[in-house]
Amino acid sequence: MLHDWGVIAAGFGYIGFLFFVASYGDRLSPAQRGRASGLIYPLSLAIYCTSWTYYGSVGFAARTSVDFLAIYIGPVLMIACATPILRRVIQLAKSQNITSIADFIGARYGKSQAVAATVALIAIIGSVPYIALQLKAMASSLETILSEDQAFSRVPIFGDIALLVTLAMAAFAVLFGTRQTDATEHQHGLMLAVASESIVKLVAFLAAGAFVTFWMFNPVELVERAMKTPEAVRAIDYVPSIDHFLTMVLLSFCATLLLPRQFHVAVVENSSDSEVRRVRWLFPLYLVAINLFVIPIALAGLVTFPFGAVDGDMFVLALPIVGNAPLLSVGIFIGGLSAATAMVMVECVALAIMVSNDIILPLVLQRRGAVRGARKDFGDFLLKARRFAIFAIMVMAYFYYRVLGNTQLAAIGLLSFAAVAQLAPAFFGGLFWRRATARGAIGGMLVGIAVWIYTLFLPSFLEGSTAGLMLLQHGPFGIAALRPQALFGVTLTPLVHGVLWSLSLN
Repeated sequence: MLHDWGVIAAGFGYIGFLFFVASYGDRLSPAQRGRASGLIYPLSLAIYCTSWTYYGSVGFAARTSVDFLAIYIGPVLMIACATPILRRVIQLAKSQNITSIADFIGARYGKSQAVAATVALIAIIGSVPYIALQLKAMASSLETILSEDQAFSRVPIFGDIALLVTLAMAAFAVLFGTRQTDATEHQHGLMLAVASESIVKLVAFLAAGAFVTFWMFNPVELVERAMKTPEAVRAIDYVPSIDHFLTMVLLSFCATLLLPRQFHVAVVENSSDSEVRRVRWLFPLYLVAINLFVIPIALAGLVTFPFGAVDGDMFVLALPIVGNAPLLSVGIFIGGLSAATAMVMVECVALAIMVSNDIILPLVLQRRGAVRGARKDFGDFLLKARRFAIFAIMVMAYFYYRVLGNTQLAAIGLLSFAAVAQLAPAFFGGLFWRRATARGAIGGMLVGIAVWIYTLFLPSFLEGSTAGLMLLQHGPFGIAALRPQALFGVTLTPLVHGVLWSLSLN
């Protein structure tokens, strides 16, 4: 049995290690950074693999077999096959000192501040559930790994591990993401920490997969036992829906570049074209490696924990625990912590830059009639605004986690992907269509996010209440044509339905 406080101490000790790595990265000489950038860039791009990948892919596979692969086909298509798009975006961003996805889209429409502010708001709306997903994963992993002695949980605040993790992640993002006013300046320490976390989570997941596949079972035995377990047979026999699968491929393709953290890492932190050439094969290779053992772990979990005894999202951690491998279990927990913290830190930094540059600052300048002259005071204000934004975003994510804490990781992730996809028409339209206008972009994004809220976000809250179910089944005021998950009688799976309507009207 693992000691409760020992596990928690290991988690916070690991966060302390990240502080050290980030500090070391900031002290590297330009020559050292140049030699390391060839690996740091593709590894930092692996921030795409959050706790949804680390925990949620196994749970996804346990329910719908190979459906989870759609989430990784999209990134491979974007990075390996659509490299000219990435190169063009990087080239344009560097030439105009772009600091965020909001800046980029705004710049494509005549440097429209209204377009940038709209993008920033949609990015926040779409990112809060994704950050909440990381908090849920960390809280669930702690519940799984800790013993049943929950004495510390009776202390009102100190027992709220999710709140402690929220505050710790916010503090880390503030300390290492808001130390410089110029958002175009590379954050070498933060990127080195993120790259290190990518290595940790990959090694931990591969260790878990090898232990389960070759130590707890052997491949032949695992398949034989799975074929005798009804839950495993159901997962194996599951036939993916082609429209649902392709929808997830589309969403993941867009998310690879449009998620705030992905744009920040892939575009803002890019140093040279040689990094892009290397990432074309290293990033897909990373995705293949981290998914090697997803199916074996899912089958082993269904065999070991029948009838839903353990949440499928936690199989990767629960199996080594029942396999009496305490040290490996702690290592796997640290790997999950790496997957979550990397996403939270960079996402918060990217969102904070958008909030300060594209929402708060324009309002203040407009109100005070200020000029961009007073550089020192201006810089202090920006840093304070970003720090406030980080804590505000983390608090919103925490409350979202508290409200929808029982939702499956994959469902929350896809909800966020669908929200961020509302930026795609404006992004690609501004990139390739010369006749695209700022008004059209703003109108499309606002309509798209409104439909997303009505067809996808709102139902996630309504499903837990009787009144909510009535609205979903009969529509508002009994108008069946306005049912959130069957608009105008169109009956598709909820995700496909919401994405189809929101992007069609965008």
